[in-house]
Amino acid sequence: MDFTVLLEEQHRRLRHIAITNKRYLYDQINWDNRCSLIVGQRGVGKTTLMLQYLRDNHRNSVTTLYVSVDNPFFKHLSLYEFATEFEKHGGKVLFIDEIHKYKDWAIHIKNIYDATELKLVLSGSSMIQIHTENADLSRRVRLYRLANLSFREYLDFKNIARLPAVSFKDILQDHVAIADDVSSKIKPLAHFEEYLLNGCYPFMLQDDGNYHHLLMGIINQILEVDLPYSTNINHSQIDKIKKLVYLLSTSVPLKPNITKLAAAIEVSRPTLQEYIHYLELGSLTNSVNQKARGYGVMQKPDKLFMYNTNLMRTISQNCNKGTQRETFFVNQIKSSLYNQANFLDDSILLPATGDFTIMNKYTVEIGGKNKTFEQLKETPDAFVLADGIEVGYGKKIPLWLFGFMY
Repeated sequence: MDFTVLLEEQHRRLRHIAITNKRYLYDQINWDNRCSLIVGQRGVGKTTLMLQYLRDNHRNSVTTLYVSVDNPFFKHLSLYEFATEFEKHGGKVLFIDEIHKYKDWAIHIKNIYDATELKLVLSGSSMIQIHTENADLSRRVRLYRLANLSFREYLDFKNIARLPAVSFKDILQDHVAIADDVSSKIKPLAHFEEYLLNGCYPFMLQDDGNYHHLLMGIINQILEVDLPYSTNINHSQIDKIKKLVYLLSTSVPLKPNITKLAAAIEVSRPTLQEYIHYLELGSLTNSVNQKARGYGVMQKPDKLFMYNTNLMRTISQNCNKGTQRETFFVNQIKSSLYNQANFLDDSILLPATGDFTIMNKYTVEIGGKNKTFEQLKETPDAFVLADGIEVGYGKKIPLWLFGFMY
């Protein structure tokens, strides 16, 4: 097999890849892993991330190869045979993009891992399909999830400001100093609304007026292609799932009554619960559960949100302001903790008092600039996260600052 054409195509790609604007995950990946799988919604920058690393570390190497399996070249070619042949020709590192588009990809990767000494870096956009693959790759693959852009990354990508990430605990402890420093360099509120509307995906840099059309295409791809292909959901049910997504985009934070919601979109309770599960796998929604113990942790989601505010506002311009604020916060908290090893996701829960409990300790209430502590006055470790303020005081923190956690 002649790899010259593929190497030439790789060099063409690398000549045009941006060397700046690296996603936060670039420095978090252990690129020395024997096999890494980068997953994330379409459009978040997985391909660029891989090519940037290739350009920085293997630009002129003939032992490292990038391929995308949506190339027609792979239509009638065994991925396993391709990889073993590449190793016989001196190959050492193989980057495989859009791995989910290759039939039975997990079985091929398992066999490549076991039969060769190749180092593998994979990417996949259909997390639903990746999740439903049968072959057991858990012992072989280190999975990394790439989230949408944080507010901090948005400012960097737009060349507005390059600022360091700060942890959740650092924000709680030093928010006045951090916000004051940021506000001395830029006007964060002048950019925050634009981020909530148009700033969650790197392709916003194209600035051609097609941002929300592209985003609608991603939504439809997940619902109309990924779901039916990867699950037993029939195409005829997709309109019902779209009704659910629309409801999430236009409602106040949705506390689903599973029975009533199932009736509203004309499906059974178990079917609705299955839909909710797949929507979260596909990065269209986020769920938050009630803070509970014992059998309470087995309850269904107590609140449902769209995955990010850009998706909300692509589907409908009639978005509830309070929902938008909470959607932003849930997205940034969950995204900042994606790649931590947790048995149960208890990073953000619903408390008896307040909007959210973080790390099973800190209670937060989210609102506008005039939000008070009235609802939290008896609650320890409680904070108000206020929209519309540049710098806070005491336990009142600007909401935008939680976009700096990654």
